Amino acid sequence: MDLDLRKLRYFVAVADQLHFSRAADELHIAQPVLSRQIRALEQDLGAPLFTRDRHGVALTDAGRQLLADSGPLLASAQAVRRRVTAAARGSQRLTVGFRAGIPVIPAARAFEARHPDVVVDVQRIEWGDQATMLLDGRIDVGYVRLPIDEVGLRVTPLYTEPRVAVLPASHRLAGKEEVTEADLADEPLVWHADPSTQPTRRPHPNAGYLVRGVDETLEHVAAGRGISFLARSATVFYSHPDISYVPIPDLAPDQVCLAVAATHASPVVDDFVTAAQATAEITAECGNYEMWQLQLGSDAVSKRS
Repeated sequence: MDLDLRKLRYFVAVADQLHFSRAADELHIAQPVLSRQIRALEQDLGAPLFTRDRHGVALTDAGRQLLADSGPLLASAQAVRRRVTAAARGSQRLTVGFRAGIPVIPAARAFEARHPDVVVDVQRIEWGDQATMLLDGRIDVGYVRLPIDEVGLRVTPLYTEPRVAVLPASHRLAGKEEVTEADLADEPLVWHADPSTQPTRRPHPNAGYLVRGVDETLEHVAAGRGISFLARSATVFYSHPDISYVPIPDLAPDQVCLAVAATHASPVVDDFVTAAQATAEITAECGNYEMWQLQLGSDAVSKRS
C-alpha cells in the first residue's frame, strides 16, 4: 500500500508535539480525527508508532525510524509541487543557492552560454538551511560548505579554501599576520548548535550562544563573548569595525561542494553541475575582492522573482 502523505504529515505533527491535542490544534482538525488517522497509518505500516499511557505519548522504535525518514519524503513532495507549478507557468528558471563568499557567476556564465533561455536566480543560504532548501525545492542547486546532512542529496566536491580566525578587535592576537590552533587553545567558540561542525582538531568550549548565521556570530564575537572561524572568501562579504580576521594556516580548510536533491533529475540541473565543475578551479583561484565585485555587478545573473 502506498504511503499517504497526509497521514505522514499528521504523524510528524504528533511526533513533534508528543501530544495529540496540541498536534490537532496545530493541524486545525479534531483530536478524534487525528487519532483515527494515526491508527490507520499504523495499520498501513503494520507497526505501532507511539506508546500511549498515563505518562504521556512516546515514539516507538518504528516511530523514530519513520520520523527520521519523513523529513526527506515530505520535502521531496513539496519540491515536486514547486517544480510542477513552475513548469505549468512555462518558466525556464534555475535557482542557485550559495554560501557567503562562494562566487556563482563563473558557472552561471558557462551555463548560460548553453542555455540562454534559462534565467539563473541566486539566493544566499545559511548553514542550517543548506539541506532543507534543496530538499523542499526552494533552490535547485546549492553551493554548500561541509558538513551537511547528505541524506537525500547528491554532493559533488569542488574545491577547498583556507579559513581565518574571527577575533574581537581588542583580542590579544588581533592584527597578527597569522595564528595557530595552539595560540587559540581554550578560547570559547561561537559556532553552530552542532558541536560536530567545529573545524578544529582541538575542541573548544562552547561560548553558549545559539547562532543562526554569520551576522549573529560576528555580533557575539565583537562583543567579546568568544571567537569563531570563517572561510577566507566569506570575510569579503562581512566587514565589522570590531572584528579582526587573522589567517590560521594549520586549521583544516573549508570544503566547498555542489549539492542537488537526489530526486531532482533534470538535464538543466546536470548541465549546471557540469559548468560548476568546469569552472571550479577558476572560482577557487580568483581573488576574493574581484569575485565579490563580479557577483554584485554582473548582469548575467538575474535576481528577479
